[in-house]
Amino acid sequence: MQLDKHAVTQNRQASALIPRQSLYAELLDRLRGLIVEGELQPAQKVPERELCQRYGVSRTPMREALKVLAAEGLLVLTPNRGATVAPIGLAEMEELFPIIGALEGLAGELACKSITDAELAAIAATQARMLKAYASGDLKRYFSANQEIHAAILAAARNTKLAQTHRSLAGRVKRARYLANLTGKRWKQAVEEHERIHELLQARQGRRLGRLLRDHLDHKLESVKHALAAGPRPRPAISSRSHAE
Repeated sequence: MQLDKHAVTQNRQASALIPRQSLYAELLDRLRGLIVEGELQPAQKVPERELCQRYGVSRTPMREALKVLAAEGLLVLTPNRGATVAPIGLAEMEELFPIIGALEGLAGELACKSITDAELAAIAATQARMLKAYASGDLKRYFSANQEIHAAILAAARNTKLAQTHRSLAGRVKRARYLANLTGKRWKQAVEEHERIHELLQARQGRRLGRLLRDHLDHKLESVKHALAAGPRPRPAISSRSHAE
């Protein structure tokens, strides 16, 4: 039986539309995803009209979302020219990654003192999802689970100021963290490190976990340097397909 191509296109477009009740937060998440995952690449102009059509939103929430992403360092807003994707600056990454590593290392040490069995079980389940995504070569789902694990460790640290400081900086390196796993060798290394992170967390070995988390971020920075030196990735075309998980 032959599929109705027009109907298939309409279904895909409908699946990308954002429900009204979660409009703003969901729009921000999807736009971040486009930037982090490389569909919108550094120096590329953001196609506002196309994205409004894709997600079924008006220009007003789209422009408000772009302002937030500009404040996070992901976009550059130019009067009368709209938004373009900000470059990943190596100098900024060299400053930020050691700070993020120090914060996540401290979070690991604190988490080992306060994490509950229920939280450990939840992290173990997320770890299993992450490894499954790695085995299937699904970088997008792998990265999502990976970030959940880091967030869970931060939450288990029970330190509000630490979490706030991390949150204020994490958005600026998220794109680079994704970029760091684009080579098979680095991705494999990251998975091995995460398996060791999980072991140390389960054993509540705080000092060793803190050291490993700092090393983990150092290794990511080295991968980012190599990726930036290699030049831009091929740019996928903006289309009507959904980026919803």
